[in-house]
Amino acid sequence: MSASPKIVFMGTPAFAVASLKALLDAKMNVVGVVTAPDKPAGRGMQVQQSAVKQFALEHQLPIAQPEKLKSPEFFAQIQAWQPDLQIVVAFRMLPESIWSFPPMGTLNVHGSLLPKYRGAAPINWAIINGEKETGVTTFRLQHAIDTGDILLQERIPISPDMTAGALHDIMMEVGAQTLVRTLNGLISNSIQAKPQEDALPSAHAPKIFTKDCEINWQQHVVKVHDLIRGLAPFPGAITKVDGKIVKLFSTSILHENTKEPIGSFVTDGKTYARFACIDGYIQLNDIQWEGKKRMPIADFLRGYKKMD
Repeated sequence: MSASPKIVFMGTPAFAVASLKALLDAKMNVVGVVTAPDKPAGRGMQVQQSAVKQFALEHQLPIAQPEKLKSPEFFAQIQAWQPDLQIVVAFRMLPESIWSFPPMGTLNVHGSLLPKYRGAAPINWAIINGEKETGVTTFRLQHAIDTGDILLQERIPISPDMTAGALHDIMMEVGAQTLVRTLNGLISNSIQAKPQEDALPSAHAPKIFTKDCEINWQQHVVKVHDLIRGLAPFPGAITKVDGKIVKLFSTSILHENTKEPIGSFVTDGKTYARFACIDGYIQLNDIQWEGKKRMPIADFLRGYKKMD
């Protein structure tokens, strides 16, 4: 195997930047970067570049931004780069003609301990389901999504109050370092790929939709707390207060006997606000009222008295 394989890196968000940076820091031979096309975003709909493109430009790396991954032009670009290996981190699903092109194949960094939590939202679902640990997996792409042979795995503990955002930031760095260790292992022939076992249907991680964000208060407080932190800071768990939609991001658990009907919004109007569950209360640390910015609960309550 080549001591310095030619690598094409594919990714789009900030999560992928950490892996690309780690490759450059490790003196890996990145010959090209593939990322999403520029697109309008924000209130002013200004055209914005992906985080990966911005990083690639800063480091003078060749860039491709295909609109269609099955286009002949994109395949010709991959052929021109002649990669020995491709690496995919937070990118779109590739056609077989692309992922099977390099002689060393295409590697992916996935945010779970495969085969658990295959799919688009492994960080969210691990927390929503109350897992005590998760991790990252490097593996080879094959036909079915997230099913290829495993190369390396690194475990990450999940604390009781950790949010998806906090886990994302930890996993971003752990994934980058695990990727570099994987490449060094492949170069030195010290890693043996192993086939994945079959995954239980309950351990899949599909894309998060609005329906998944709606809080069902007819549950134990721990389950509700896990949903809220598993959706924080994005897209945010949602419920209603006075008929208006609110988002919840940070909560605490109060194990007390509830006196109010389940799902009731309870507040003293000054210092606390909470919702009643079947075995306690969800205490709100912050909130986002419909049409407003996220704010500490004390700030919200100062205005809430005027809405009674």
